[in-house]
Amino acid sequence: MNRAILIAQREYMENVRTRGFWMGIMMLPVILLLLAVIPLVVEETREAKTYAVIDQSGWLHQAIQREINIDDLSEVLLAVVGKQQRRVPDMLMPLSVIEPPVDKHRAHDLARRIIEGPGAPVSLPSTYETYLISNDVRQWWSDESTADRATWSSRLSTRQFLLQPSSLTAPEMNEQIQAGSLFAYFIISPDPLTASAESRYVSNNLTDRDLLNWYTVYGDRLIRNARLERENIKAEVAERINTPLSFVGVKVTGTGSQETINRDDIARQWAPVAFVYLLWFSILINTQMLLTNTIEEKSNKLVEVLLSSVSPITLMTGKIAGIAATGLTIILTWATLGLAFFMIIPGVLNITLPIDFSSILADRILLGSFLVYFILGYLLYAALLVGLGSVCSTLKEAQNMMLPVQLIQMIPIFVMVPIGRDPNGLLAQILSYVPPLTPFVMMNRAAAPPSTFEYVVTTGLLVISIVLAMWVAAKIFRIGILMTGKRPGFMQILRLLRAPVADQPLGS
Repeated sequence: MNRAILIAQREYMENVRTRGFWMGIMMLPVILLLLAVIPLVVEETREAKTYAVIDQSGWLHQAIQREINIDDLSEVLLAVVGKQQRRVPDMLMPLSVIEPPVDKHRAHDLARRIIEGPGAPVSLPSTYETYLISNDVRQWWSDESTADRATWSSRLSTRQFLLQPSSLTAPEMNEQIQAGSLFAYFIISPDPLTASAESRYVSNNLTDRDLLNWYTVYGDRLIRNARLERENIKAEVAERINTPLSFVGVKVTGTGSQETINRDDIARQWAPVAFVYLLWFSILINTQMLLTNTIEEKSNKLVEVLLSSVSPITLMTGKIAGIAATGLTIILTWATLGLAFFMIIPGVLNITLPIDFSSILADRILLGSFLVYFILGYLLYAALLVGLGSVCSTLKEAQNMMLPVQLIQMIPIFVMVPIGRDPNGLLAQILSYVPPLTPFVMMNRAAAPPSTFEYVVTTGLLVISIVLAMWVAAKIFRIGILMTGKRPGFMQILRLLRAPVADQPLGS
């Protein structure tokens, strides 16, 4: 046993003490970090798309700009008064202590009241009305330049789309589009309330439709309200009629009570899918590492030196344990970096993540399940591959023999989404009892935990399969590790299984 531990230590140190190992395991979190951060940085540094409008209706564009202005002011009020921005302009300072506090809905109503004046169709608390009477916030907002407004909130429309006031004709704007100084322009028809009226969007960029979709949302809302007013139908009546039936998602807790489902709950439901990817990737990396290491030592005759001092079974046990420790080091490094990323990066970049990923990474059930199934899954596939690797002299031979194992490993990837959608369905239950698939399938079902009976039985079958696989691997490894020349066929491997398993060094 002591010799097996020494071999495990040797295998572990041979891997972790090299710079290439740490550079390799750092590549995945670095790539994921770049994939997460680069789009945010690009979005922050991207220049706003410039656009112009030819309004033949005489009213729609002005109304759209008023709504955009209200939404932008609403974002500023929410940022500086809702404590999302450290700096607060002197004009808005009294709002930071006013009661009731400003929330998203109240910020929008307050912005509309500021822009449209006392006639705005909103209802605000009396304390807000008193503040609006004593402070000319509207004048402050109109005096703020586009650049100054952007400093108060990163969510303003002007950060993405910038209106270019212009009296140019359509042919002149076409020249600006060709020159690249104008991204696009709109032509609003003389009567946009008529369904058959033709309005146009002119741009040479046919793939980026963000500007078109953004401007259309405002136009649709105003056109709809104007048509309702024309038909003498109140907007609130039409909204009430068109309100669809909706159901609030509710889950039953372990105590039998009910809780409303939020975004984090949905994320946690699908979190095991990400863990399955990581589990599959981790087991694949470590079993490949074990296979490559075994063939390398066999080809350079190092294994003969080792077998003069330890038995084949001790050598195999030490190699499996050493690579397992290496795999755990990789996983713990990834988990630590992932948790640090989701806890530190949002504060550094001053961004708010839509989902609390740190709570998922700190979930004891998910992490515990992952570690258990990594160890069990690794041991099963390690036993299969170390046995195959011991009878191969080159990587090419090993790749041909391990193709069936790789095909089995691909099955969890193919069925991951169906199982994630129905964790306790028939497909999930059947595949849970197939030992080579058990670690991946049961990990995938962790969001809707299977019964204790299923955990016990499937884990028991997996452990039994590992014991049998280790026994078979030991039989093959003892003789196959010293075989050279032509790779043995299937019948020869079966004959190796009949040989007794001895726990003595070959040189003794």
